[in-house]
Amino acid sequence: MKQLPICDILGVHVCVTSIPEVAALLKEHMEELRGKYICVSNVHTTVMAYEDPDYMAVQNGAAYVLPDGKPLSVISRKRGFSGAQRVAGPDLMGALFYDAEKNRTTFKHYFYGGSPETIVALEQKLKEKYPHLKTAGFVSPPFRPLTDEEDEEAVRLINESGADILWVGLGAPKQERWMREHEGRVNAVMLGVGAGFDFHAGTVKRAPKWMQKCSLEWLYRLCQEPGRLFKRYLKTNLKFIRLVRSENRRLRASFHTNTK
Repeated sequence: MKQLPICDILGVHVCVTSIPEVAALLKEHMEELRGKYICVSNVHTTVMAYEDPDYMAVQNGAAYVLPDGKPLSVISRKRGFSGAQRVAGPDLMGALFYDAEKNRTTFKHYFYGGSPETIVALEQKLKEKYPHLKTAGFVSPPFRPLTDEEDEEAVRLINESGADILWVGLGAPKQERWMREHEGRVNAVMLGVGAGFDFHAGTVKRAPKWMQKCSLEWLYRLCQEPGRLFKRYLKTNLKFIRLVRSENRRLRASFHTNTK
């Protein structure tokens, strides 16, 4: 399995990569990636990992940690990784769906997560937009913890479906913990994509491209769901800025010490 350059951001091993490179990796190394998981990380998950050693271990235990949030790729570039690009979960999904439609790739996609309404809308939208996309299943699990028997049944259905890629849309940090717990049990490569299900289903509208390019997608989502996201974004974003500035000072001090 190909190793990617890594930029350590607050302890999280964020890969330096791009959507075309990740898509190519999945196509070229699918058999090696089976049973492993890929985290698609942002400012919120990075701060959570910084504050929670167990969640940090989950993040860094992934085959790859992709920079979903643009600030992660911007920081990587500022630290000398000129090739760092944003790899947003919804965009990676779209790239692979488009590739399936254009090139008739044979990967089978399984979707696990989201609300019952979202998963029904997602199935309908994908069949309309990507009629040649091979899908293996659409499942909205209960929001409560599953029993051992229910979990074994969920794994059995995924594996018997012949899925190659398992998209997990349970929201952070639940989806990353779920993938870590199922590492080696699921025969597909697992990718946690958070709100990607909602965006592709059309149940949540995504920010305009100009806001995405300006790292303002969080603001657009905040305007959509202020009650749920205000505390999270205000507290987490400010904390992230403070922590990264402190880390930058340590890195500069270390660099000057080592060059003396």
